[in-house]
Amino acid sequence: MATPRNGAVLAALLLTALAAPTGAPAAAQGPGGADAAPQPARVTAAAETPAVHDDEEGGNANADDPAVWVDPQDSGRSIVVSTLKEAGLDVYGLDGERLQHIAAPPAPGEGTEPGRFNNVDIVYGVELAGHKTDLALVSDRGRDRVRAYAIDPRAVRTGRAPLREVTAADAGPVFSKDEGDVDEQRTAYGLAAYTHDGDAYAVVSRRSETRLKLLKLKDAGGGKVGYTTEDSLDLPGAFTLPNGKRWEPCADPGDHAQVEGMAVDLEERVLYAAQEDVGLWRIDLDDEKFDTPELFDRVREYGVPWTYDSAEEECVIDTAHDPGYGGKHLRADAEGVTVYHAGDGKGYVLSSSQGDNTFAVYGRSGRNPYLGAFEIAGGPAADGVQHSDGSTVVNVPLGRSYPKGLLVTHDGEAEPADGDRETTNFKFVRWDAVASAFPDDLIVDTASFDPRDTD
Repeated sequence: MATPRNGAVLAALLLTALAAPTGAPAAAQGPGGADAAPQPARVTAAAETPAVHDDEEGGNANADDPAVWVDPQDSGRSIVVSTLKEAGLDVYGLDGERLQHIAAPPAPGEGTEPGRFNNVDIVYGVELAGHKTDLALVSDRGRDRVRAYAIDPRAVRTGRAPLREVTAADAGPVFSKDEGDVDEQRTAYGLAAYTHDGDAYAVVSRRSETRLKLLKLKDAGGGKVGYTTEDSLDLPGAFTLPNGKRWEPCADPGDHAQVEGMAVDLEERVLYAAQEDVGLWRIDLDDEKFDTPELFDRVREYGVPWTYDSAEEECVIDTAHDPGYGGKHLRADAEGVTVYHAGDGKGYVLSSSQGDNTFAVYGRSGRNPYLGAFEIAGGPAADGVQHSDGSTVVNVPLGRSYPKGLLVTHDGEAEPADGDRETTNFKFVRWDAVASAFPDDLIVDTASFDPRDTD
């Protein structure tokens, strides 16, 4: 196991990346002013999944993160696997209809936490018991595990339940020292997966902490999946601002600046990680280890002073004294990272700007230049998207409905609302609709990249 990198040392190394931006502070850039950002492009969803409700009647279902499995023989039968937190997983067809529900594991004993599924990703062609197997990998925040589900293509085509759990019984906690430590819930949170040289890996973040772990999947025998730790990395939790002051993102007492949204560039093996109240990191995955992280964009709230209101149990951001060190493109939280792959290293990194209900688009190459933003507005087939957490994009054709690729996003406020119930779901958006909404069309490339062939 590699030794975790020291966050304070990393913070010192990264000061040059955190220099104050030129121009007026974000707080001074009023609507319509000289420095006002262009309005985001507007798109609408082509379909949506059934609404779920985070209450006892709704089975404590809270939609969060999606992943798309591409059927190798009939792309129109591809499926969307999505997390519902305490309620487990749902599997949908491309029409948004539910095909399968998988409950999260119950609490193993009195006073312990039940399973709680946070993020999901797909890896293709993992060798299990001598067979190439496609897997959906899930971060179980409740039990601090990574859970693996085999995807059966024949079941998809014949209308049977396509997912079957294949997690090894002895797969231990990802971050916790023991089972008692699991119940403190500083556990597996965000997740992104990739393959390299025939092996499969998962990057997992830790709830309420800055730590990331790189896990390597292993065949644990009997067609079951286990994992071992390859490397660990602590991102900075505090930063020295250009004015010399030390700043930490606001959090509940004892908590630190966590990462949730993550995605891996499957060709370049670069991890993009959204540290929610800090910004977007780029981290090369070199020889199955984390390289030095680079912060290539910051949330607007970066460096803004704050106080903690203990009575209300919430942060109070002092925007009147914004020193102007934040970015211009992301409103905290930064979430929902995904990568659109195109030929010759082209393509995009997308991130949910949760605070203003938009999605920021960056170039995939070079220093990831910012290219613009879009919002998913209400339309004939579905309402708009607010407070989006997870998202995923696929460039390949997915049948007649999505011949130019598909973007799937979480919607934190699905409509119509049902009283005071927390209502969430997922929206399906044609990628060509996103691409054509920009003044200069984004790339639509359905042929240069195959998510099944990334080694």
